[in-house]
Amino acid sequence: MRGLMQDWPLLVHKILDHAATYFGDRQIVTRAVEPDGGIRRTTYADIHRRARKLASAFQSFGVRLGDRVATLAWNTERHLEAWYGIAGVGAVYHTLNPRLFPEQIVYIANHAEDRIIMTDLTFVPLLEKIQDHLKSVEAIIILTDRAHMPQTSLRNVICYEEFVAAGSDSFEWASFDENTACGLCYTSGTTGNPKGVLYSHRSNVLHSLAANQSDALGVSNGDVILPVVPMFHANAWSLAFSAPMAGAALVMPGARLDGPSIYELLENERVTMTAAVPTVWLALLNHLEGNNLKLSTLKRVAIGGSACPPSMIEKFEKNYGVDVSHAWGMTELSPVGTVGTLKAEQKALPFDERLRIKSKQGRPMFTVEMKILDDAGKELPRDGKAFGHLVVRGPAIASGYFKGDGGQVLDGEGFFDTGDVSTIDAQGFMQITDRAKDVIKSGGEWISSIDIENLAVGHPAVANAAVIGVHHPKWDERPLLIVQKKPGHEVSREEMLAFLDGKIAKWWMPDDVAFIDNIPLTATGKIQKVELRNIFKDYRLPTAGAAAAAGGAS
Repeated sequence: MRGLMQDWPLLVHKILDHAATYFGDRQIVTRAVEPDGGIRRTTYADIHRRARKLASAFQSFGVRLGDRVATLAWNTERHLEAWYGIAGVGAVYHTLNPRLFPEQIVYIANHAEDRIIMTDLTFVPLLEKIQDHLKSVEAIIILTDRAHMPQTSLRNVICYEEFVAAGSDSFEWASFDENTACGLCYTSGTTGNPKGVLYSHRSNVLHSLAANQSDALGVSNGDVILPVVPMFHANAWSLAFSAPMAGAALVMPGARLDGPSIYELLENERVTMTAAVPTVWLALLNHLEGNNLKLSTLKRVAIGGSACPPSMIEKFEKNYGVDVSHAWGMTELSPVGTVGTLKAEQKALPFDERLRIKSKQGRPMFTVEMKILDDAGKELPRDGKAFGHLVVRGPAIASGYFKGDGGQVLDGEGFFDTGDVSTIDAQGFMQITDRAKDVIKSGGEWISSIDIENLAVGHPAVANAAVIGVHHPKWDERPLLIVQKKPGHEVSREEMLAFLDGKIAKWWMPDDVAFIDNIPLTATGKIQKVELRNIFKDYRLPTAGAAAAAGGAS
């Protein structure tokens, strides 16, 4: 027997309909990309009107169901309405990450067969250099008005504001199945060429509903949200959908993501919640500490993308009264998978105990199932000690990659292997110990590089830290700690090792410490360990010689 409920398709543009109807006067504030642009202000009602005009203009251009329209843009109100306009005509918004190498952008745009690229002024020079290699692109829409249109060698250039103006106010959203493709984002977390994750309207709506749970991101209509995490980074952690779904105001930071610029927006726009990767918050905290500043309205900060050091959580909560939600996810998960919201009985624990729990990546939100497996595929206990391969499944988790790249990615039970190694404790809190490809295997046992990195970053002289495995003749691999010092600070090898002493197991202690001017980061702000392994490929640990000699003597 089937239920007698209406078949109401879960389509992304219905989110904007809801925001315009019930929260039409809520503001979207943008720091303009144009050099003289300053601050622009609009509302959900106006975004809704302009997105429909944009969809109408796309239809007149000949954009059809399933066509890919790329965006190469910062977080602005124009980028937001572009997503809804693209999706509302049945096309697929495809976010290009400008932090990738030009060759990677060319590969991704050609693989996606993008028909149009919508770009901010910032990236016009980049497109000028690669346009001859873009095989399917018919036009480039520059996200600005006529007064700021640049002199450019780009062909078939269109002014965004003129393109929108040509659309019709009376346009009705296209109608199609909720499983229709909606968004496309290529993951940087795979080996070889980037692979495309193709979101559906249904998956985006369900993911945003789940992310808005109070034990997840907990967005409400009283919030003013600053999504520092870029829209080109895995759906901006759902905030482009979950904020209008809840009626929260948005503050879009544009291209200026430095500490002083972020602080200015936080204070001037009375932001209550924000979200970004740890490197962004490191810059903000340095600005706050260096200028003896406070945060007057900020209540919550979501930190993800890479592991958040406990020292960062402690600073936000103790020094500035800001609650930290440590989160984890992947492009393939739409992207939020877990959030470190404390359970009721944990909120009364002493701070140090709460900090220990919050340093984990958190509990799965509803719609995400997860477990850990050993190398043989057997499920491991949820005791917070055993760690194995983290696998997940759910309605907003990829079942495969665009055009079949990577082949079959699900196991017999429909679980997706995240490539992460983690623990899960009895309370359901998951903690990433490493990427499977980065785990250090020493004497048959695994050492978590992330745990050591998080502790090392807590040293007052350390700007960033990474740990990689280096060959050892006796133990196979041993950890090497790589340190990037803060400007004007000094710290020695002996001081770093003394700082770690007693905080980790003795057999986890790095065999050496190396110092580097800049730790390389990926396009999404994660430590680029492949590059570090290449830099230190010939590195010889001080303990290796003695071990080799002992082995020869025996």
